Amino acid sequence: MPERNKSTQAIILSVKEQGENNRSACIVSPDRGVFYATLYGGAKSKMRSLVQPFNKGIIYLYEDEAKHFVKISDFDVKKCHLSLHTDIYKMMAANLASEILIKTKCAGEYESSFTLFAAFLEGIEHTQGFDSRTGTIRFLWRYLKILGQQPDVNTCTSCTAPISTQNALGGSFIRHINGFVCKDCAPSYRESQTFSKEQAPFLSSTSLFYLNAVNTLRPSTVRGMELSKENESELKTFLFMLIEQAIGSRLNSLETGSGIL
Repeated sequence: MPERNKSTQAIILSVKEQGENNRSACIVSPDRGVFYATLYGGAKSKMRSLVQPFNKGIIYLYEDEAKHFVKISDFDVKKCHLSLHTDIYKMMAANLASEILIKTKCAGEYESSFTLFAAFLEGIEHTQGFDSRTGTIRFLWRYLKILGQQPDVNTCTSCTAPISTQNALGGSFIRHINGFVCKDCAPSYRESQTFSKEQAPFLSSTSLFYLNAVNTLRPSTVRGMELSKENESELKTFLFMLIEQAIGSRLNSLETGSGIL
């Protein structure tokens, strides 16, 4: 008979009421990915205060595989991320990242998804304002790589000319080929009626250079790079479009967070 008492690192993604006294918790861990477990106990149960969204620690489970039943026995919380419950932007950003993990089931890459998500929560916990927003950009771009949907920002998909250097003119993203084309190649897509703001958004060389830096430089170095509000807005719009395209559905957190995210 398999061992029924188990433990794992975990971050709580969401908690919903289940009946009068119980709750269903959506959890992510580096060895199980996204899974659900039942939390028993009424309002006076101390576990309710521990099993809260974005709390991280060691979770103890009782699992009956034959009945497909998982119960939370205990949760040793190591980090609470309090500002993610009081700062509206941070809360919305964390909900966005959570929804992405849930809908993609961590892309089957449990450990790397858990590590990235944990680092993202830690990062926005200790940043304010604009820095939190650039942290969201970096999370989305890195997660697209985990999904296998991150386009090449270095070269034109059509002619292989360099487009991510700061001396280049930037590039237009063509959705149906999931790649960037340079300004010289863009007219051919315009002529085929696939070139529009929605279908082929343009990213400046500075934005492309930043995305390339996220892939190639140390995280501490990228955090110190300056990004203008114009570039932040450009990248945010592009990455929101790209992540929904990769998932194949709209994200509820983007709709509820409209005007905030």
